[in-house]
Parts: sequence; structure tokens; C-alpha cells
Amino acid sequence: MKGHVYFIDPLEKLNIRKDSTLMLALTGLKMGLESYVIFSSDLYFSNQNQESLRVYTFAGDFSKEGYYLESFVLGQSKQISFSQVAYLHMRIDPPFDSRYLRFLWVLQELKKKGLVVLNDSQGILLHNEKLAAYSHPLSHASFVGGAGQAALDFLKNLKQQGYSDFILKPLDLYQGMGVQKFSWNDDLKKLLEDKEHEFGGMLVLQPYIKAVESGELRSIYFDGEHLGSIIKVPPSGSYLANIAQGATYAAIEPSTAVAGICKSIATELQKDGVRLIAYDILDEKISEVNVTCPGLLVEVSKACKRDLAQEILQRI
Repeated sequence: MKGHVYFIDPLEKLNIRKDSTLMLALTGLKMGLESYVIFSSDLYFSNQNQESLRVYTFAGDFSKEGYYLESFVLGQSKQISFSQVAYLHMRIDPPFDSRYLRFLWVLQELKKKGLVVLNDSQGILLHNEKLAAYSHPLSHASFVGGAGQAALDFLKNLKQQGYSDFILKPLDLYQGMGVQKFSWNDDLKKLLEDKEHEFGGMLVLQPYIKAVESGELRSIYFDGEHLGSIIKVPPSGSYLANIAQGATYAAIEPSTAVAGICKSIATELQKDGVRLIAYDILDEKISEVNVTCPGLLVEVSKACKRDLAQEILQRI
């Protein structure tokens, strides 16, 4: 039987109890699938007869309630040939920085040696998680660029539409990192210039959507099909609907209109090997198309009372 290899961040960086990748890997192991993990130190390309990967066995258990992990322990390392690998799952967390880009380049070369990568490294290269959302009609007014006059003009236009508060965030971080709310009365020029320097490049500007205080949806799709959704509600006084920062969650069904555009995007990205997608949806509009390391499998599974990790592996 060919195995599933999960390319992951160091275990000490992960929240083992609720990590989506570890849930996938451990679920596969308990389904009887040959399963391994691999770390960045063991991912390489060589033009000298490279035919194998050094991977690690592992063991673990789920909590009694299911879905959340109780333990995850590394075992021994071993060499397996490329021909023994069914899929190499690209599960490194953003930021999508130069380090991340180097991993994708190496994976692109290893594909030529027979590895099948999921989500496909080329698909991840082609589809920025924020721009993939903003380029569709069912999205919020968005600006992606530098701290120049065009950014100020964009904010001025939003003010004329009745917005007084705005959101600024980086193009390539995750879990709400770098997100900042500001108003028209702030020193906009200085704020934008400072943030452009801090982020090392382009900014994302959007109107502040007050509906976020009532919750943001996370919808998980695989091969163009909806698997499950939750609504994430920020803690009182916050505008960050992020579970890692205290948001609560519950199962929900997205509207027909939103589900339709999500399916349309998923079908299009599937052509580039992007099979697993986690959408963020705010006020009936798509705000993010997560393709690098789609998460919240544990939370969506628990809320929907279905093991989405098992469903994904069965579909694969």
C-alpha cells in the first residue's frame, strides 16, 4: 500500500490538540493507511539519483469526545522510495515568505520525480489566498498595493460611500496576525507608510465591516464539494473572528449564493491541483480562499458532528 506523507512544521510550533494536519495524519493511521510525517530538514532536491524520502513514523490518540487530539508522538525515521508515496501533503503554515516559496520550488522539482503533492505546489504558487477572493464579484471592496496616493484615494472613496473605519492587514500572514482597525481621523499617510515598512511590502486595505462582530464563516470544500461550515464569533469588544484568539464557534449552513460562488472558485482552482480549500466568509461575501494549509478541520468536524478528516481521506 502506498503511504501518505505529511510535510509539517516542527511539532513544538503546532497546537497539537487542535491541529488540522495532525488530525488528518492520525485519522489516516487509524484508518489503516500507511502514514508518515516529514520536516523541512528532510526535504531536499538532488540531481544525483534521488529516489527516496526520510520520513518519520508516529503514534497518537484522540480525546474521548473525538476530533481533538490527546497525544501525538514521533517514532523512528526511515527511508521510503518515491514509488511508495501516494501523496505528499503540503501542510506548512504561512506566512507565504521566501522560505515558503523555496519549499514550493523544491516540491515542483520532486513532482518530476514522481511525487504527487496535495494541495499541488503549483496551485499554491498561482493562487494568493486573499487575491483569489478579491478577484471575484462576491467580495468586499479591497485594495492591494503600496502606501502611495492610490491607497489614499481608495480610502477617500470608501469615506464617500459612508465608511469611517477601515481594516489594514498584510497580504501573506494568517490567524489574524497584523490586522489593524483604523479611522479616517488617523494620520493615514504615516500609518500606511509605517505598515508598508513593517510588512515589507504590499498592504491590504478594506472597509471595516461591522457584521464581523456577529461572526465570520469558515467553509471547508474538497474537490469542489462543501464538507461543512462554522460561524466564528469574536469575543465581546473584539473584531477578530479567530478561534486562536478567543472566538467561539458553531455549525452553520452558508447561503445558496455564497455556496454557489465557493463551489465555482473551488472548481476553478481544482484545475491547478488545489483540492482542499477553507473559505472565510464575512457578511455574505468571500474574504479569503485558504489554500496553503487549510485549517479548522477539528472545529468544523466537532461542530458538524462528522469526521471531516476521514471524509477527505476517503475521497482521496
